[in-house]
Amino acid sequence: MTTTGVIGRLQTLPVLMCGFRPFFLLTAASAPLLMLPWLLSWHGVWVPGMPGGTLAWHGHELIFGMISAAIAGFALTAVPEFTQTRFITQRPLLVLVLLWVLARLGYALAGFWPAMPGLWPAALCNSLFWLGLLWQLGPSLWRGNGRKHISFLLSMSSLALLQAGFFIAVFTQQDPLIWLRAATGIVMMLIIVATSRVSMVVMNGLIEEGKPGQPTTPPAIPYLARPPRRNLAIFAIGICTLCEFALGYDLITGWTALAAMAAMFNLLNDWHTGRMLFTRWALMLYGSYWLIALGYGLMAAAWLGAGVMPSAGRHLLMAGAMGLSVLAIMALVGRIHTGRWLDYRPWLPLTALALVLAAALRAMAGVVPLMNWMQPLLLLAGILWAGCFCVYLLRAWPVLAGPRDDDQSGCAEPHRQGQAPHSGCRH
Repeated sequence: MTTTGVIGRLQTLPVLMCGFRPFFLLTAASAPLLMLPWLLSWHGVWVPGMPGGTLAWHGHELIFGMISAAIAGFALTAVPEFTQTRFITQRPLLVLVLLWVLARLGYALAGFWPAMPGLWPAALCNSLFWLGLLWQLGPSLWRGNGRKHISFLLSMSSLALLQAGFFIAVFTQQDPLIWLRAATGIVMMLIIVATSRVSMVVMNGLIEEGKPGQPTTPPAIPYLARPPRRNLAIFAIGICTLCEFALGYDLITGWTALAAMAAMFNLLNDWHTGRMLFTRWALMLYGSYWLIALGYGLMAAAWLGAGVMPSAGRHLLMAGAMGLSVLAIMALVGRIHTGRWLDYRPWLPLTALALVLAAALRAMAGVVPLMNWMQPLLLLAGILWAGCFCVYLLRAWPVLAGPRDDDQSGCAEPHRQGQAPHSGCRH
């Protein structure tokens, strides 16, 4: 079969029906695939001699590998919905998926082949991935109605630039980790931006409005994700990120991290609206805000002289807030935009609780009195965290990789009461 024929066959697969499908599967699959080598390296089993060091590979691949897949899946679905523009078609989606996969392989193999080409294939494929994603979404976000959501474009552009800085630092034998720490701050801001869009439909019960058997009258809207507190939190995190990038571990950085923690706790007050908070989806998103606040609080404590390492707080941000928010978004978007209503089975809240426990165990490994147990804590946390995404992958695979079970296609939501059946995704 020719290359054209193979590509043609691939484009007909249900997994390419909508942008979130392949990228959510890649997000979940990459968690154990990226975590296992890292855990092995701690025990001297797998040390490939990565350019820039194994720690740089570990941080880069979790942020610019796993999390970038989650960002791509969410943005390729949410941005067209927000801006009333066309969803991505199969061919450009397949190109983005292949670039993402080649970027992961390029970095993984960089430790096994000669210094030239080294990291150049990984740098090229990662850059092309971001350029392709921005090319696909940029016009929708820059024009007309999309300007209200320009923060998505700014966040993704910032991540692309920070990744370029990371590779330049590796090539010039500078410290690449400062670029990864800055990227963590950008992702925290992006979580707040994305969650503010999703939280209102979740908190107000609109996520399943129109479900057969549900009341047809629109519910009241007592919860609003108001801009002032959100903007203050984003600003405080941005200042902390800039200070850490410029000053490193410094008292000033510590005080800005403390301000970021306070701003996040202030933002939590928007969520305190009563019983509507106590659903599994609302609590998962709410919990990610708590983890951001506690993460910055622990980093502030470390920089201000307490007996804790900055890595304790940073892993509450990365393993905790990133992981929990990604799991929540995948559980929501991955159901609704495949024509199904939400999953009420107990595996989801149990998996979310296990993920939070994994993040807490990893943070404990950075507390000085507990550092004698660092190795077992790291191992347990890593296995538990990767296992959570394995559970999601097993549960979501039939939904994301299989055909729709209704008469619709693309990214269409489930039929609602009084809605005539139709096919195709909204343009």
